Amino acid sequence: MDTASAATSTTAVAPAKSHYVVLDGLRGVAALMVVVFHIFEAYSGGDPTQQIINHGYLAVDFFFLLSGFVIAYAYDDRWGRMGQWDFYKRRLIRLQPMVALGSVIGAALFYFQAGQLFPGIADTPAWQVLLVMLLGCTLLPLPKAFDIRGWDEIHPLNGPAWSLFYEYLANIGYALVFRRLSKPALAVLVVLAAALLLEVALLGERRDLIGGWALDLDGLHIGFARLLYPFLAGMLLMRLGMRIRSRHAFAWCALLLVEALSLPRFGDTPHHWSNGLYDALCVLLLFPLIVAIGAGEKQVDGVSVRIARFFGDLSFPLYITHYPLIYFYTAWVVDNQVPAWRGAVWGVVLLIAAVAIAFASLKLYDEPVRRWLSARLLRNRGLPLSALAGEAR
Repeated sequence: MDTASAATSTTAVAPAKSHYVVLDGLRGVAALMVVVFHIFEAYSGGDPTQQIINHGYLAVDFFFLLSGFVIAYAYDDRWGRMGQWDFYKRRLIRLQPMVALGSVIGAALFYFQAGQLFPGIADTPAWQVLLVMLLGCTLLPLPKAFDIRGWDEIHPLNGPAWSLFYEYLANIGYALVFRRLSKPALAVLVVLAAALLLEVALLGERRDLIGGWALDLDGLHIGFARLLYPFLAGMLLMRLGMRIRSRHAFAWCALLLVEALSLPRFGDTPHHWSNGLYDALCVLLLFPLIVAIGAGEKQVDGVSVRIARFFGDLSFPLYITHYPLIYFYTAWVVDNQVPAWRGAVWGVVLLIAAVAIAFASLKLYDEPVRRWLSARLLRNRGLPLSALAGEAR
């Protein structure tokens, strides 16, 4: 279940600045891998050693790293000309419309997911679903009393929204504290956050970095461990100016990322320490390397730039709308004991449908709503619409 941010476009935060096309594209690649990971998850039977495309959950940690980098790049030099409320409004405009739509789609498909896997759905009254949907639109974390599915999710209609909750916390932390830190102070926090991440990955019960979507001590422990290191490390990467120039950066980075998110589970038992070590090394070392290479090339020519921009624009809508389809697909596979060879065809159909829904959501809803909200924001500030044109993208 993982994913986000956290998947937001780098074009959405930096008006009057050039943006990182390669990083946009990598966000889209990671979002696609999340969908593929969730499709294969239906056949694992709860045993992670049996799952193909096994480490797709690490895409969330990659999203957090990208967010830290992009937020620092876009806003570090704007404080003074921009207040905290202006910052919060920009982030809400960028993220909240799709958060609300994801909750609505989750409610619309909820009763179609009823069956043996989700036995409580059929008995859930409509008023309760509507209440959870409305609360989900706010992104407030819901306690277990509101868990109408039974998976201990803070957003039971659209599970991946949990990572957006942490994304918002990171944004608040940035506005209040992180932006004020010197490079040495930020580096100290990065080291401490790395220790917390290693503790979860190597000493936690699961020996991996899966989790964060439950509103309990264990869920919060994992959630903050997954958030703090990559977000802070992304900020530090940007401030240190760490860029690695490489020809064909998008292709090489995409291949590295796909391979990292696709490898099978490590170890001969579900919770072997070697898998936790792999997860930690990906987040601590490999993902920063990928971002540094991707950030080394702003100008991309030809087909690569078109592909990167397409997937970059699609990344957040895809991430935040695909999971209601996954609930339905997983229930169908588990309830009917569908073999993988048979379910593969419908898995491809699901992937195509998820991309189509995301594209339609982007063009027909997300972009128009953000343009409208940005226009109102700028009008209220007495600024020309061109001043923050990038906010609506």
